[in-house]
Amino acid sequence: MNIPANLRYTKDHEWISIEGNIATIGITDFAQGELGDIVYVEIETVGKALQAEAVFGTVEAVKTVSDLFLPISGTINEVNPALSATPELVNTDPYGAGWMIKMTVNNPADVDGLLDAAAYQHLVG
Repeated sequence: MNIPANLRYTKDHEWISIEGNIATIGITDFAQGELGDIVYVEIETVGKALQAEAVFGTVEAVKTVSDLFLPISGTINEVNPALSATPELVNTDPYGAGWMIKMTVNNPADVDGLLDAAAYQHLVG
């Protein structure tokens, strides 16, 4: 299982990368493995300001549908356009081409309250 050390994580299995006040968010390798083959990603929250832990979309796999939770508060700017045609990118490259959203964060320091790679590894065993 891949858990990059440069990212932060949530207990709900989202990852976040932050540069300045722009964050990129997706689901972890563990999450995509648990979900199985992802067939559809639905995110209709572009332009919306949401609080941390709000649902920003859903991911549909062959066997289940799962909500996507925002790691920190901010405004969603962009959805990964590649996911509409190739949602399986979330399975094959969850930390790269399978990213889900980019957002402007309200307070970049909020990311410090999330799990680091070691804490996330402990969470998932």
